[in-house]
Amino acid sequence: MARASAFATRPLPVTARGQRTRQRILDAAEEVFGERGYHQAGIAEITQRADVALGTFYLYFPDKHAVFADLVRTLNHTLRREIQTAVVDIEDRVDQEVAGFETFFRFVERHRNLYLTMAQAQAVAPDLYQWHYETLARGYVRGLRDAQAKGQIAPDLDPVTTAYSLMGMAEALGMRWVLWDQKVPKAAQRRSLHTILERALRPAKARR
Repeated sequence: MARASAFATRPLPVTARGQRTRQRILDAAEEVFGERGYHQAGIAEITQRADVALGTFYLYFPDKHAVFADLVRTLNHTLRREIQTAVVDIEDRVDQEVAGFETFFRFVERHRNLYLTMAQAQAVAPDLYQWHYETLARGYVRGLRDAQAKGQIAPDLDPVTTAYSLMGMAEALGMRWVLWDQKVPKAAQRRSLHTILERALRPAKARR
């Protein structure tokens, strides 16, 4: 039951105004959790950042854990949507990977607290932490299998292992380049990433 409850999402507000208010609270929560950590963050500070009354917070979230859990789910959904949008018109899987990595780096630029939020989720909401990665990987695996069926990805690669390996690469590079260096990767770094993905994923006889 605890695992199932981790994935329960409260219905979105009916009105556009309510949806904007809810998003302001989530944006403020992202800032406060990132700056102060889950245990030091307070609902009062979140509402002050969001410029809403304390009572308004409770119209949307029953407690601090609920807003944190919805923040994780929202970040997950937004990231997946942005990557899907970035690759939808790209036919080649390796080119999709390159576009997906670059989309992730831009996402990290805008959501620098992503790493700390997920690190906190591992301790605060481990079921939700696992859900986050499993949800990302599920779509990844489907895409890799489709690409293997088209001959774009080496057939001897296990899709699950490959998906988690690529996710790990994206996180490590996003941390190194965007979070630590405070900038998107340089052209030479992007070329190296493209070469790594090309050699790791594409069948040898089809490599560019």
